[in-house]
Amino acid sequence: MPKTTKILIAGFGGQGILFSGKALAYTGLKNDMEVSWLPSYGPEMRGGTANCSITVSDTPIGSPIVDKPDILIAMNKPSLEKYFYETEKGGYIVYDSSLIITQATRDDVITIGIPATKLASDNGLDGLANMIIMGKTIKETNVFSLDQVKNSLSQMVPAKKAELLEKNIKAIELGYNY
Repeated sequence: MPKTTKILIAGFGGQGILFSGKALAYTGLKNDMEVSWLPSYGPEMRGGTANCSITVSDTPIGSPIVDKPDILIAMNKPSLEKYFYETEKGGYIVYDSSLIITQATRDDVITIGIPATKLASDNGLDGLANMIIMGKTIKETNVFSLDQVKNSLSQMVPAKKAELLEKNIKAIELGYNY
């Protein structure tokens, strides 16, 4: 049976939403999957709304638009509120519990909070909450393996920015092992 996973990452501009999406899409591409990556952001960019639709599949993808995600990654409360009920039954909602205090629950999805922003701050990884939450997401959903994502990142990040690669991998591992 064909396997298609629709992922929506949403938050404020400046939270690394588009980079996270690009990393997931590139991982799919490097693993011989069909991929679509569709960024969307408000005109104000940093501080405005940002989201990224990623679809990975073993069959051709008809549309890059993800309106009913299988996996929602919410980096702020407005994003969680906007997409909470749009997530497919049986799907996953992963959110940054450092920034989102919520009582919202659904019994037809798996909801996972991780204090990504606090973990980033506590571990000298400021600005990498996006990668921490991505690590937790890949662990819980099995959309990709940790090694697949790490290998893709090593090809995405230029050699002259090796220190950024190390920090991104450390952040992903932190979320994965949380």
